[in-house]
Amino acid sequence: MKKILVTGGLGYIGSHTVVALQEAGFEVVIVDNLSNSSINVLEGITNITSTSPIFERLDLRVKQDVVDFFKRHTDIEGIIHFAASKAVGESVEKPLLYYENNLNTLIYLLQECMAHSIHNFIFSSSCTVYGEPDKLPITENAAVKEAISPYGNTKQISEEIILDTCQVSEIKSIALRYFNPIGAHHSAEIGELPVGVPQNLVPFITQTAAGLRDTLSIFGNDYPTPDGSCIRDYIHVMDLAHAHVVALQRLLSVKNTANYEIFNVGTGRGSSVLEVVNAFEKVTGEKLNYKIVDRRPGDVVSVYADTTKANTTLGWKAERSMEEALASAWKWEQKIRNL
Repeated sequence: MKKILVTGGLGYIGSHTVVALQEAGFEVVIVDNLSNSSINVLEGITNITSTSPIFERLDLRVKQDVVDFFKRHTDIEGIIHFAASKAVGESVEKPLLYYENNLNTLIYLLQECMAHSIHNFIFSSSCTVYGEPDKLPITENAAVKEAISPYGNTKQISEEIILDTCQVSEIKSIALRYFNPIGAHHSAEIGELPVGVPQNLVPFITQTAAGLRDTLSIFGNDYPTPDGSCIRDYIHVMDLAHAHVVALQRLLSVKNTANYEIFNVGTGRGSSVLEVVNAFEKVTGEKLNYKIVDRRPGDVVSVYADTTKANTTLGWKAERSMEEALASAWKWEQKIRNL
């Protein structure tokens, strides 16, 4: 079995990707500092796959600890890099924290890739690099706009760092630009577990339905969209997880056509915030208490992917519906709240 390092592997997308990797026959080593995740996720992964991944609690900002880790694990053949701070609002308040955490850790990992001849690197990027798009749906050729937050800027800079490194080394990398992951594993063993107040729509919806939040705020109903609310491309987290496995297999089998490749990972369909709310109510039978409030600074009107490149070149396609994703998110919320 090929050994793959997954950084941030106990986080939301990371944990689901670990499941997909183990089910595809890979041996997984997880590194996570547990700053925005729980050690209990390890048990959930094990319950699903009947295999416990290797886990090391490690802060990738400590360079010597990163160096020592790769001395202990000399047989890693690929890295999927999730570990990063990801709250847009917090990044505005604490920019240096985000630049340190998201950029230094990437640099240290790439240095060790070069030192230990690890040639396969998958990067967790984001559709935030596109900003407010000029044209929809968004292709990979769309312009990368000036970032509206330090978080978004770290994704742009990270892509540039990886590209520059690939041009002067044997490292091959794929950057996956995610749209909006939602849902949970169908077993309800793992799911999205935000620390504090959720920053994303669906966990706020499920927490409102569960009674943890009094009201769901919908930021604006006066956008130039059919129902006035923002439009996003919501993808089931297990479809996203599978995209990482397919991308990794592409690098390992040397099917990449360039040392640095970019793929959008979404459904190719835009759904408004109110559509998601209505779909949740229909799927679960739960009535949500929501109110329309002022627009939120920095929110773009509409963003959804053109997934043609991922569909044709990677041979990957989103398969699960929004309704399936919302039902799984609610099942997960019910489990962790003992409802």
